[in-house]
Amino acid sequence: MKYYIIAGEASGDLHASNLMLQLKKLDNQAEFRCWGGDLMEKQGAVLVKHYRDLAFMGFAEVLLNLWTILKNISLAKKDILNYQPDVLILVDYPGFNLRMAKFAHEHGLKVFYYISPQIWAWKKNRVKTIRKYVDRMFVILPFEKDFYKQYGVEVDFVGHPLLDSINNEKTKLTAVDEFRAMYKLDSRPLVALLPGSRKQEVSKMLEVMLSIVPDYLQFQFIIAGAPSLPEHFYSSIIGKSDIRLIFDSTHDLLDKSHAALVTSGTATLETALMNVPEVVCYKGSNFSYQIAKRLVHIKYISLVNLIMDRKIVEELIQAEMNTARLKQEFDSILDEDNRIRIFRDYKGLKEKLGGSGASETTAKLMVDYLK
Repeated sequence: MKYYIIAGEASGDLHASNLMLQLKKLDNQAEFRCWGGDLMEKQGAVLVKHYRDLAFMGFAEVLLNLWTILKNISLAKKDILNYQPDVLILVDYPGFNLRMAKFAHEHGLKVFYYISPQIWAWKKNRVKTIRKYVDRMFVILPFEKDFYKQYGVEVDFVGHPLLDSINNEKTKLTAVDEFRAMYKLDSRPLVALLPGSRKQEVSKMLEVMLSIVPDYLQFQFIIAGAPSLPEHFYSSIIGKSDIRLIFDSTHDLLDKSHAALVTSGTATLETALMNVPEVVCYKGSNFSYQIAKRLVHIKYISLVNLIMDRKIVEELIQAEMNTARLKQEFDSILDEDNRIRIFRDYKGLKEKLGGSGASETTAKLMVDYLK
């Protein structure tokens, strides 16, 4: 069968690539054409557009890049029609993908959606679009099944694919000594800095994260670089400090870290599943934040807290994301009693997410539905 897959971010590239691996096991005639990244291309997909050319964050940034976005939408529509896939598989990225769902449905193509947009947080009216134009939705958060049921939409809860990714990575992780030698690190405990994957957020987040470093010389701070951003971009923020930057080793870094400072997003859940105490951080443009504050109605910004429906990791948002507050919360995750509590809560989080096998389960369901 012919599969057309659209993923607009690094996390989507990861999860879509694992799904493709499982689809190939079930369908030896599988052909893939995609919008995504290097990981999807490695699974044999013809890559039409890389996600690094699609990542616009916040209301202001979207407005400034509106012409580029409209050109991408037009290109995708033409390419889908030319390819005539057996199914269009959309991976999160709702602003773009819901338009593609409507277009594909109106042209008689089957539409699957893997990893629901966070419509339970804002833009709940998008559920009407999903109900009308998506043939089947595959959700990865336990509370999403009940959310969709309220609106008369049957979905499949398949578990979270991060569990698979992390379990797969554990067999490939390097030993501590090898890791330190590879990156010429000393013997101090490591602290991971995950400032995001988009230029706009990294430039805002990393500066504040680095501001606490001089007060914690007993630790070695390491930045996990996003594959979509060049090294010189980080260097312009790091300056002459001896902070290390590594690429393509985020799980390795988390595996060996004592604590982490993490920008809100999928990485907060990834860090928790790797069992690393963290402080969740978010700081956007004031314009975008003021609009979001009026539109988004959720108790927490991190997936960790949302899934557990209570605060188990601290969140520093906008004005709260400053040097003084970050030092305060960093001290908190270094406290041994608090760390014991965090590890206990992380165990409960993993249980709530269900077992591994999300990619395999989703692939089987998709192939069955297509048959």
